[in-house]
Amino acid sequence: MADKADFKIGHDPPKAVSRRDFIKGVIASGAAVSSAGYLFRASSLLHGQQLAAGGGERLLTLNINGQQRRVDVMKQETLAWTLRHKLGLTGTKLGCDRAECGSCTVLIDDVPHYACSVLTYTVRDKKVLTIEGLASSDGTLHPVQQGVIDEQGFQCAFCMPGFIMAAVAFLKTNPNPTRTELAQGLSGNLCRCQDYDKILTAMMRGAENMRRASRA
Repeated sequence: MADKADFKIGHDPPKAVSRRDFIKGVIASGAAVSSAGYLFRASSLLHGQQLAAGGGERLLTLNINGQQRRVDVMKQETLAWTLRHKLGLTGTKLGCDRAECGSCTVLIDDVPHYACSVLTYTVRDKKVLTIEGLASSDGTLHPVQQGVIDEQGFQCAFCMPGFIMAAVAFLKTNPNPTRTELAQGLSGNLCRCQDYDKILTAMMRGAENMRRASRA
């Protein structure tokens, strides 16, 4: 089931906040925390799944964004569900929930994966990186995140975290791509606003930022 966007399309930020600052805030956190009512319904659904499966939860320790996080996980639970509804990392979006749209893309040992199709228990001995973990400890955004701010490259931004994570992984293997190469590298991610030209421009700026940072 498609997840609701964490802010409404067409609603401008308060006038006291510039569009650039608003976008920067969204990029840095991935998204705002979901409402309590939504989390309550999600918890109820998980409880129902547990009863149906006839199995309980298991306490796991996961390496998420460089931190050891302990969480109770069911054997059939996906990484996307664990990240969003148990660890509060709502930057990982649930769009199609069947490995088609790429909104839930995270890096597992530096390789992009659809978190909706990865069972949480399979990443126990691996390093998981989400959109919330890209910025440095002092708050400096990742060069690709900064590229999105520079170009204001998304419309509703629901798909933004997935595109950024996929771009970060691709640029590690090809730091100086052509526009066509980058488009192919991001082809596993879909934008429901179909704003691909602006997205590619932002990602190309991100690639430029990464190259500049590596030379500094």
